[in-house]
Amino acid sequence: MAQIAEDLFLLLVDNATTQLALERNRREKVLAAGVLLDLAWACRIRPSSPGDAVDQGRLVALQAGVTSDPIVEPAFALLHERPLTPARAVAKVGKGVEAAVARHLERRGDISRVRMPSTRVNPRYGWPLVRRDRVTAARTDLLSALFDRRPPTPPTAAIVTVLHAADGLGALLSLNDRGWRWVHTRATEIASGSWVDEYPTSLAEVNLAVTASALRSALT
Repeated sequence: MAQIAEDLFLLLVDNATTQLALERNRREKVLAAGVLLDLAWACRIRPSSPGDAVDQGRLVALQAGVTSDPIVEPAFALLHERPLTPARAVAKVGKGVEAAVARHLERRGDISRVRMPSTRVNPRYGWPLVRRDRVTAARTDLLSALFDRRPPTPPTAAIVTVLHAADGLGALLSLNDRGWRWVHTRATEIASGSWVDEYPTSLAEVNLAVTASALRSALT
């Protein structure tokens, strides 16, 4: 299950317009990073390390079980073919990722697709939420991690890291200057990977934090 990428999509849906926040280029990068971090959390990819038979600074695929998830499998296949830099991986995974996540969430019944009035040749669609329990839980976890300093769940930590790196938290929050200073400080802490020290974690969480750190430069 592409939990991180799917939660990012749902969080970016604006309730009033049913459109996704952030401009297209940033949106694709954010969702692509979410897919890659889902793979990292499943320990199916990791950044290269000294001793690997590949250049440093690459994302490499690991020999792990295959799933039928239509969102993460193309990204895994891409890295299984050859290691890529984080920037290159984000760019390649980003192509078509928004449509893939939208289709999957529509099939699951989390969102619906409605055609929007438009004078453009290509149709434009909105994505009204059908079920709000999942996005409400994701938003609650996000706010608790940022404002209550509650140790974030792994998906929440990944979401904060991705949105903070892409300067995308403003799409979810409306704050005064004091609030933004607080959020920036806390989001920086989470993005640094300090969250893995806030409660007992396993290899999966550590790999997620390390991979998220490697992806940050590709999102700026």
